[in-house]
Amino acid sequence: MDFDKTIQISASGLRAQGVRMRIIAENIANASTKPLAPDMDPYRRKLISFKNELDRELGVRTVSVADITKDQAEFTKRFEPGHPGADKEGYVKIPNVNSMIEMMDMREAQRSYRANIKVIEAAKRMMMRTIDMLK
Repeated sequence: MDFDKTIQISASGLRAQGVRMRIIAENIANASTKPLAPDMDPYRRKLISFKNELDRELGVRTVSVADITKDQAEFTKRFEPGHPGADKEGYVKIPNVNSMIEMMDMREAQRSYRANIKVIEAAKRMMMRTIDMLK
């Protein structure tokens, strides 16, 4: 078994999930951001996608971030006639971020991150046991 390859594969997963958590945190932080003028759009939720790529040096497939895009879902509107971003009817566009979905995505990213750490820890333990047996 090649422990280095195992660790590199899991490390790529850690990097990808780390970026995912950063994007989710940005979405949550901007969930209540409203536009400053009626003709402006509020914050638009970001989405992340991953890709499987071949690491030619190691000869293994790893994961990386393929793209970070903006969610094209419609904005909802809230009646706030006194807000500077309100239109003529008194409605303000609200970001297309659902905090519950973001929290579920964050939980999934945390679990994936933790699973990759567990793989690295297991590979390290196996390496140490192999070294102990060779003494």
